[in-house]
Amino acid sequence: MIAIIQARSNSKRFKNKVMKIINGKPLISYVIASVKKSKKIKKIVIATSTNKSDNKLVNHLIKNKINFYRGSLNNVAKRLLNVATLYKSTYFVRISGDSPFIDYKIINRAIDLKKKLSNKFDLITNIFPRTFSSGMSVEIIKTKTLKKSINKFSKFDLEHVTPYFYKNHKSFKIKNFKSQKKMKVKYSIDKPIDLTRLSKLFKKFPNEKN
Repeated sequence: MIAIIQARSNSKRFKNKVMKIINGKPLISYVIASVKKSKKIKKIVIATSTNKSDNKLVNHLIKNKINFYRGSLNNVAKRLLNVATLYKSTYFVRISGDSPFIDYKIINRAIDLKKKLSNKFDLITNIFPRTFSSGMSVEIIKTKTLKKSINKFSKFDLEHVTPYFYKNHKSFKIKNFKSQKKMKVKYSIDKPIDLTRLSKLFKKFPNEKN
């Protein structure tokens, strides 16, 4: 299974957050390291933009020999579709670049569910409805379904990718899985204050390269 981490540097609430240095390494490194913990992920690709604001990110990825793809800045759906098509992936795991503590066990659970259900579903998700904390979101998207639907996406859908499927859920086969316990902590990095709020978790993070 391929994991596509979408990341760009022009976030309105927190510019350049994916390259924000925390304890000597950029935020994106934490995301990659967390996804790598899943042995069910065979390849990780960072899907970023061709905008010059992402040059610093790309230079970091090249230096650390991390797979990446550059596409449209705002058409994230097309960016992800291009990556999935390039690697001939029937399905792909979608991970946000602001999720440094994404739990590999949740990723594994989604992949195991996909294998159990074979190719019967268009989307396997844990946010419809959301029972996991922000920063623990995992979606497995069927490439063929995305390709068939993308021309119907609004500007908002192109940027956020999956809302179209949730809004039109009766037209798609969507399988949601829920958290087995209440999760109260917000793990995503949306604003600079989140770095301070989660500073203890960053300090506990294993010291790995990338």
